[in-house]
Amino acid sequence: MEDTAVDVITLQMLNEAHDTVRASPLGVIKTPMIPWSQTSLPLSTAGDFHIKMENLQRTGSFKIRGVANQFARRPRGGHFVTMSAGNYGKSFAYATKHYGSQGKVVMPETAPISRSALIQSFGVEVERVPTSSLMEVVNRCVQRENMTFLHSYDDVDLIAGHASLGFEVLEVVPNPDVVVVCCGGGGLLAGVAAAIKLSGCQNTRIYGVEPRGACSMFQSFAEGRPVEMAAKSIASGLAPPSAGALPYALCRRYVEEIALVSDEEIRSAVSTLYRSGLLVEPSGAAAFAAVVNDRIPDIAGKTAVVILSGGNIGKDELVNFPD
Repeated sequence: MEDTAVDVITLQMLNEAHDTVRASPLGVIKTPMIPWSQTSLPLSTAGDFHIKMENLQRTGSFKIRGVANQFARRPRGGHFVTMSAGNYGKSFAYATKHYGSQGKVVMPETAPISRSALIQSFGVEVERVPTSSLMEVVNRCVQRENMTFLHSYDDVDLIAGHASLGFEVLEVVPNPDVVVVCCGGGGLLAGVAAAIKLSGCQNTRIYGVEPRGACSMFQSFAEGRPVEMAAKSIASGLAPPSAGALPYALCRRYVEEIALVSDEEIRSAVSTLYRSGLLVEPSGAAAFAAVVNDRIPDIAGKTAVVILSGGNIGKDELVNFPD
């Protein structure tokens, strides 16, 4: 069953999704990738390291890539519901407004209030609930209000759209030794890993990074199946109630392992990036935190790419980080 699900994702499918994302009326941009050596960021390990600046993406995160592919494959004017801690919800709301659709975002009550307000500004309804109740509320909307559920990480069109980020990495660094990607439900990690591996980079080692308090993919690897957990982290975008089934299957095939970082390490990473002029949210800084805290094995002297996946952090959140 797992192999069958993974085999649905082909190089041709991902290339078609890449074309869709590039041509999307939502205005997805090709984000910069810069050598680490051209920044003022600290690095204790020697190597040819690069930073992919997805924090500069339209709507502030990689999520718009998957959303662009999802909406391109669904009828205009639909009535959609999703669950999101913020970034997917923002891109979902942006697309809903563009396509003249109706939308509702079910958010964990732990998500920053500023994210809710931003999503609502696009004319999309927000309902804040305990993390454990997210799917229950989504199912109610589907059954009672006849909404169509768009999954924020466990969806084949979404994952194929996220793969466009992997192709962009290879355009600059054709055969990287190591690629480090944040992981929540696993949609981005799965898409990037599939794009890189199916493009022929069989020796590239791809690592996912999760917070210790929200390590559903790490636990899924350990137990051999997608698991649920009571996730809690400062990186709310990396704390879904479970790992996605399809992302899990793809990550098992294409990802080396999942590294873990603490909330304190993520908090420090956000501050370090900010002092260097880079606005990156906690969820977007996890991969960077893993590299600077030596969580990625055998990276010294290698060609590595670190993805900063999002920059949606408000003034109300920044006050919680050290100068």
